[in-house]
Amino acid sequence: MSHIVQIQTEIRDPVAIQSACTRLRLEPPVFGPVKLFIAEKTGWQIRLPEWRYPVVCDVNTGQVDFDNYGGRWGKQQELDQFLQGYAVEKAKLEARKQRHSITEQSLNDGSIKLTVQVGGGV
Repeated sequence: MSHIVQIQTEIRDPVAIQSACTRLRLEPPVFGPVKLFIAEKTGWQIRLPEWRYPVVCDVNTGQVDFDNYGGRWGKQQELDQFLQGYAVEKAKLEARKQRHSITEQSLNDGSIKLTVQVGGGV
């Protein structure tokens, strides 16, 4: 039986943040305070390519803060790729915790298909 699931991502897992950064060949995330253009935020800082300021993930609230000045200081597509990578890595971590096997397939439209085999532990 097949099911299609859409996920609204909250960033709450530092391990999945690290895995998403590795997956996308980004610098490792750093925890701490950082000054964005007009605000200071504390959380896991993700440095996206050519972004003026890092993306800041607060794992306590699931909130993601960033300042890309409407795309002038960083491409939204790069943030979207990070969020997608986080969602994939988090799903894989959770499936493995339940001892399920999981396969991943990149689709032509840029989406990623994950197939979880229940009871097919790794």
